[in-house]
Amino acid sequence: MNSVLHAEEDPIPLSALQHAVYCLRQAALIHIEKLWAENHFTAEGDVLHAVADKGGTRKTRGARRVLSLPLASRRLNLTGVADLVEFYPTPQGEVSYPVEYKRGKPKLHRADEVQLCAQALCLEEMTGIAVPEGALFYAQTKRRVVVPFDDTLRALTEHVAAELSAVFDARKTPAPTTHKSRCRACSLIELCRPETFARPVRKWRDRMLDLVLGTE
Repeated sequence: MNSVLHAEEDPIPLSALQHAVYCLRQAALIHIEKLWAENHFTAEGDVLHAVADKGGTRKTRGARRVLSLPLASRRLNLTGVADLVEFYPTPQGEVSYPVEYKRGKPKLHRADEVQLCAQALCLEEMTGIAVPEGALFYAQTKRRVVVPFDDTLRALTEHVAAELSAVFDARKTPAPTTHKSRCRACSLIELCRPETFARPVRKWRDRMLDLVLGTE
């Protein structure tokens, strides 16, 4: 996995992991090329996070503490702010429970889970105490989805962090790969133009097939 962070390296935002799972090119366009475009999905997300971040520090349900908390991992070169982290007292010390707020409803891909797991990895490094699970709160369903941080999710999260770190080190945006449903929902589709980039590739591929099959 990634080596320990060196002083000259720029840390990777935690939110970039969510973008990278959805589309590695999207992550590079946003976090390397600094491109952004709003659509109704991103606007709803901004409002939701503004509400989540507004609360600051507060005590609820007895001894439980709830905070909006800056996070970092030197090992994975990650940094960011958790929407909420709940702390529960145990004989071994306070156990952290990260909660991430999302618009919409649970997704088929694991982008939200990876972002939340990355927060848990940061918390474990910062506190030295294991974080076994967290939760995603979806505005559309108004329910929490509990996310266990099992070995599979942890491995996926570290893989995405390493993959994104390589892109950041190269400072090169990956070529587009068309995924119709994700591209349609992406606020960057007009800036990315995946079909424009993909057309010459398809034309070259078809020509190579014609040559190989002897149809040209």
